[in-house]
Amino acid sequence: MLKILYIAGLLLYSLFIYSLSAQPSLPAPMWFESQDKLYHAGAYCILGALLWQSIKQWFNPSIVMLALLSIILGSLYGATDEWHQSFVPGRSPSVADWLADTIGVSLAVFCLHKLRKQP
Repeated sequence: MLKILYIAGLLLYSLFIYSLSAQPSLPAPMWFESQDKLYHAGAYCILGALLWQSIKQWFNPSIVMLALLSIILGSLYGATDEWHQSFVPGRSPSVADWLADTIGVSLAVFCLHKLRKQP
């Protein structure tokens, strides 16, 4: 049952990110330049945690493979999200946003690796 909950959460959250990317603009306050990179990193940090847990539950890979798969899949999703934005009026793809996405996923993987129970 836990496996299904993790994968459902991952799919729902991925759809949430997709729906945000489909908006011409987002009503987020901007207090400083490049603040959107923090939004990207934060959103993808959550995605990274969901990826980590889903992969761990479904496949039980080694810790190295778990980390690599989580980062690679999260980064790929970020890249496809940026590509998707190229078709949305008022939005444009950005390598800097994709890097922020990848940093967010990597941060989640790093934290979960450090917090996991040592054998």
